Amino acid sequence: MNEEKEAIRKALRDNISELPFHRFLGLSPECFDMENGRIYFDMRDELVGNNHFKILHGGVIASILDTEGGFVLVLDGAWRPSAGPSVSPFLIKGGTIDLRIDYLRPGKGKHFVASGTILRRGNKVAVARTELRNEQDELIAVGTGTYLVG
Repeated sequence: MNEEKEAIRKALRDNISELPFHRFLGLSPECFDMENGRIYFDMRDELVGNNHFKILHGGVIASILDTEGGFVLVLDGAWRPSAGPSVSPFLIKGGTIDLRIDYLRPGKGKHFVASGTILRRGNKVAVARTELRNEQDELIAVGTGTYLVG
């Protein structure tokens, strides 16, 4: 079983990190925590939405939370024994149907972590709840996403 999990992790890391938008956001395979379903990233000048206050752009926050929602769903499907070692079909067919972001605080910080949980997973559609926190564990934003999974 460990070999299968390693194959799944490698497929996820390869598929997720190859996306050009993820590279723009500064996400690399090291940013994705396969054990806990979290995404880590650092503040960079390219991600600033308010130059005066040096805070994250709202679109970056939404993009990260959307990515996190898809990430936890891929991990959920990947760990099911019937899924097998290949997760490519889900990554190809999956997509965001709807996304709601609640911005709770300005995106101040040097390091950020996005985490998520699955609220419901059906045969065709799933719903995930996500959140973004800074290095001081301040809750920056929360999101609820609906995703096509089948």
